[in-house]
Amino acid sequence: MSDIQSIEATEFRQAMRNLASGVCIVATGTAVGRRGLTVSSITSICMEPPCLLVGINASSETHDAILANGTFGVSMLGGNQQDLALRFAGRHGANGVHRFDTAPWDQGVLDVPVLQSAICVLECVLHHHQLVATHRIFIGRVVATRSAQGNPLINFRGELRTLLYG
Repeated sequence: MSDIQSIEATEFRQAMRNLASGVCIVATGTAVGRRGLTVSSITSICMEPPCLLVGINASSETHDAILANGTFGVSMLGGNQQDLALRFAGRHGANGVHRFDTAPWDQGVLDVPVLQSAICVLECVLHHHQLVATHRIFIGRVVATRSAQGNPLINFRGELRTLLYG
């Protein structure tokens, strides 16, 4: 089967735009060592123990910080947090610890940055990781959560949208 060629990256990107996914900020570190980025490649993978999977570009500062710290927080964004999602995606020119300047953050039970106004927060201990081409898959064992009310921010067809529920 190794002789079967993959589709082109542009074709794959176009196909994956049809998968609606939640938008989160993954963050780690303390004080001036805090690092974070926006992700939509995140999913639960098992319940015993509770684990989630997140894919992060290996060239990002956050990637290296998660490997160094061994812990990370996932802040699920609400529909009114598009600017924050874009900031942590690097669209407003802020890098490193400066991405955290425009919103209130707490340090969670694992001493990782968690967004105060997130609709849900998960704190994870790094359980396993695997490099796959340009990205690393991080599997985090969830050790703490916090939930709030709100409509989720989703990425669908390359746009940030709000999913409204009853």
